Amino acid sequence: MTGGLRLDGTMIPRRVKRMFDERGEPRQAGAASALLEWRGASLPVRLTNLSPSGAMILCSEIPHIGEAVALQLPDRRAVPGVVRWVSDGRIGLHFAAPLG
Repeated sequence: MTGGLRLDGTMIPRRVKRMFDERGEPRQAGAASALLEWRGASLPVRLTNLSPSGAMILCSEIPHIGEAVALQLPDRRAVPGVVRWVSDGRIGLHFAAPLG
């Protein structure tokens, strides 16, 4: 396949709002500050919600879907992950390993 796009939705930008929340994990809502490490820089971000396998953040710069990043959470080590979706300045991250 060209460009690494797959039909399972993991690499395709979401343009339609979810009608049902079918996610299997609880999300911890909040507005904490964090750092996004990406392309050799650390950028301040606002953590919107967090689950064991990912996070939604707000950031002034937008990485590409599929791009490798690390999220430095307060009081934790940097968590490696990948950008899964981007929508209206919000960024969905999927962690390489679940938070413990």
